[in-house]
Amino acid sequence: MGVFLAERLWGEAALPPGGSAPLCPVLSGPIPSRQSPAFALSGPQLLLWRLPMKFFVDTADVAAIKELNDLGMVDGVTTNPSLILKSGRDILEVTKEICDMVSGPVSAEVVATEAKDMITEGLKLAKIASNIAIKVPLTWDGLTACKAFASEGHMVNVTLCFSAAQAILAAKAGASFVSPFIGRLDDINLDGVELIDDIRTIYDNYDYKTEILAASIRNVNHITECAKIGADVITAPPAVIKAMANHVLTDKGLDQFLKDWAKTGQKIV
Repeated sequence: MGVFLAERLWGEAALPPGGSAPLCPVLSGPIPSRQSPAFALSGPQLLLWRLPMKFFVDTADVAAIKELNDLGMVDGVTTNPSLILKSGRDILEVTKEICDMVSGPVSAEVVATEAKDMITEGLKLAKIASNIAIKVPLTWDGLTACKAFASEGHMVNVTLCFSAAQAILAAKAGASFVSPFIGRLDDINLDGVELIDDIRTIYDNYDYKTEILAASIRNVNHITECAKIGADVITAPPAVIKAMANHVLTDKGLDQFLKDWAKTGQKIV
């Protein structure tokens, strides 16, 4: 696993300021070349080379995106037909506004069900901005469209993934992202987080480049578990991302501090 993981992450390592080689946290120096014996290190050490998990926000609400983006909490955005409906706006107009605001990938979904029509719709969506990820369903027609888009250099998000077998097909078709739906699996008494773990293992085994974009995130625990497993990306509603800051003991501690501070009769400013 270690060698495959090193290969997969090699091109993603960041250069140090003024440096010419990526830094290796394990070796306290440059990451060794592929010819170096050190490159074949295996085990949990290489996990330190993985990039931080990215946060995508799952909404077409421009105000909510802006609030999180201003705090540096948004690495990308995912939308779907239901979210466009909820926004009450034209898909091309609102997607363009989001793309202008966010520098990372913005997923815009096709609604056709046949590959030919998906390709027509997807190419139109791709013209909105350079950071569009064309979103297609994990059907055979969707995989056909994915292959066509990927062959032309477009980012593709293959959505509605509910099995590891489907995730393998998405990777083989050249998907930039695969979106396994955690919450919807939980709804039918299956373990959605376990699917993320299975896909992570398979992708690492075979050095697939497709990023795991954990979707249908319902709660903070989903995000934490995905981070522990090593999902590349999570996408969650704004309310769930903001709920990550909440803890009853934080509230309790702050309340006590403020009560004690009031008793001192002091002011800082």
